[in-house]
Amino acid sequence: MRLILAALLATVALPVLAQTTTALPSTDPKAPDPFGWLEDIHSPRALKWVGVENKRTAARLETDPRYQAFHDQALALFTSKARIPNPGFLGKDIDNTWQDDQHVKGLWRRTTPASYRTADPKWETLIDLDALSKAEGKNWLFHGATCLPPEERFCLVHLSNGGGDAVEIREFDTATKQFVSGGFHFDSSKQDVAWLDKDTVLVARDFGGGTLTQSGYPFVVKRLKRGQSLDQAVEVFRGQPKDVRVSPRVIRDGQGKVALVLIGHNVGFFSTQYLKLNADGSTTRLAIPGKNSLHGYVAGRLIITPNEDWAADVHHPAFKAGSLVAFDAATGAADLITEPGPTQAIDNVRVTQNRVLVSLLDNVNGALDVYAPPAGAKVEWVPTRLAFPKGLALTIRAADRGSDRAFVATEGFIEPTALWSVNAATGQIARVKQLPAQFDGSKDVVEQHFATSKDGTKVPYFLVRPKGMKYDGSTPTVMFGYGGFQISETPSYRPEVGKLWLERGGAYVLANIRGGGEYGPKWHEAALRENRQRAFDDFDAIARDLFAHKVTSPKHFGIYARSNGGVLTTVSMTQHPEDFGAIVIESPLIDMLRYNHLSAGASWMAEYGDPDKPEDRAFIAKYSGYTALRPGVKYPEPYITTNTEDDRVHPGHPRKFAAELKALGDPYLYYENTFGGHANDADPELNARRWARHYVYLSQKLVD
Repeated sequence: MRLILAALLATVALPVLAQTTTALPSTDPKAPDPFGWLEDIHSPRALKWVGVENKRTAARLETDPRYQAFHDQALALFTSKARIPNPGFLGKDIDNTWQDDQHVKGLWRRTTPASYRTADPKWETLIDLDALSKAEGKNWLFHGATCLPPEERFCLVHLSNGGGDAVEIREFDTATKQFVSGGFHFDSSKQDVAWLDKDTVLVARDFGGGTLTQSGYPFVVKRLKRGQSLDQAVEVFRGQPKDVRVSPRVIRDGQGKVALVLIGHNVGFFSTQYLKLNADGSTTRLAIPGKNSLHGYVAGRLIITPNEDWAADVHHPAFKAGSLVAFDAATGAADLITEPGPTQAIDNVRVTQNRVLVSLLDNVNGALDVYAPPAGAKVEWVPTRLAFPKGLALTIRAADRGSDRAFVATEGFIEPTALWSVNAATGQIARVKQLPAQFDGSKDVVEQHFATSKDGTKVPYFLVRPKGMKYDGSTPTVMFGYGGFQISETPSYRPEVGKLWLERGGAYVLANIRGGGEYGPKWHEAALRENRQRAFDDFDAIARDLFAHKVTSPKHFGIYARSNGGVLTTVSMTQHPEDFGAIVIESPLIDMLRYNHLSAGASWMAEYGDPDKPEDRAFIAKYSGYTALRPGVKYPEPYITTNTEDDRVHPGHPRKFAAELKALGDPYLYYENTFGGHANDADPELNARRWARHYVYLSQKLVD
């Protein structure tokens, strides 16, 4: 294999990576950024640089004999008709968005509940995104629809041109399957919209004249009547440019009637003040903690998770952070629904007409409880544990506000996804879909282990390995981590990982490091701001545990992460360069001393700190991979990749990191897709190329 690869590469003229005298980035806020010109996303100079890097990386990865096989296998997975169509509730029907080789941009479609349960549902197309894109000369991707309850005939459809977070919103009639002539229509912006009634909406968007926050989100909410132009809309709330965002939220009961009209005032990423919009136009702040998650409305109560301790008052007792509470907005009374134990965390909450569904983690293993509201003189919410298979991750895919129907998915690393229908009122479940095996997992085993971090904390991780693995450090192993924003990483069935890596004898590790939500708010807060190093120490502890047990060794060990994980991978690379044979850095956040001035970065200062404040800059500088690179250090060759149109994490981050490596004379690979947003889901073909490049790189570095 080495000889074949060498022969192929010998035919390609690759630029020599010679060390230069170019100035390197500095932690001094007054120092110029030598690679700052790469932040100009669409400048000819920057795009020319991207083109050169893409050509060089494609010559290395796409000429590898494995590339075409990886691509074809991945494309077959992403366009397979055997995939489970992810369900949603649309009135009395089931809706779904679907991409395959014939519908690359996708279909928004619906079917009846009875048909959905069959092996071959009869789908009715609502919007053909490929046809719409061709007709309008756009690259439309479907980013959801806000439909008017209870019938949900009229929907405000969100369309993204290229996959970014900014969307155009158009009113659509699901009965005629046409956009409504003269209906509500908002041009592209990062925006939120909510129905008040058939002829009135609340919208937060770019109204011009400085109505976006420093993060690029709206801070003004207006009310618009049907037939009015946007400049006739009436302002109902105005935040501040320093806010993260402001958005409307109309709370309805199970019959679709408006119960509350709220303004979500995000004064920080994790802090949302909910204000009730009164009939006279005034607002009244709800007496709930600023750090909260509002899940819905059942039995006249708002269902809330306080993400900080909630002090007692005359209306209710104290509640711990991470519990689940029912709150009466009219009286201020509140009741405890459930409080997780020390090894538990509430992962997700959804509401139906009369029930609350709670997805629970216990040492990162899933369970699902349904809570019925108090009846008669009872004051307790009554739980029912649903009889799902044990040892799998559970995800609430959809919950119907107009009934007590729901869909729940179960999956494991080598256990194909199954979809279950749930009657939340009775607790009955039934499996309605089963994904056939997408790879051969019979030769693998899944284990959960705990590593000891630098401060003594036990950190869980999952290891998927070949059953016959030799404990001699020779197994090619990839570890994934995230560790941020209270996001829990749970076992998932990833066909591309199974087909392109596990089937070929590789091992896979999922790291449940601090900063995530695997043990609730406390697990997240342990790695916030000045304590970020704990997340990196946890990641390193798992790597050391793998080495100590001879699962793998640095030569055969790689890490992969994306988005916030870009901080994790680049800090790991600069703090422990000797530990890794490969590093995949995707859609990453890297320049932590300037991140708050790039795209949506200002919205994340509650997570990382404010680098414009000297006291914060001092600790942030310790985990800014962009300024941590040093001359003379032998770094592993990373593969850095992003998307030009990512309007959430600025492509300047990975561009500048790659340019700095080049200036230092260090090896690297860089590839930038020119189409697609942060989610990397714009096109199955592009996604197949993406994963093919990933696994060619990992194979070259860890297997060959």
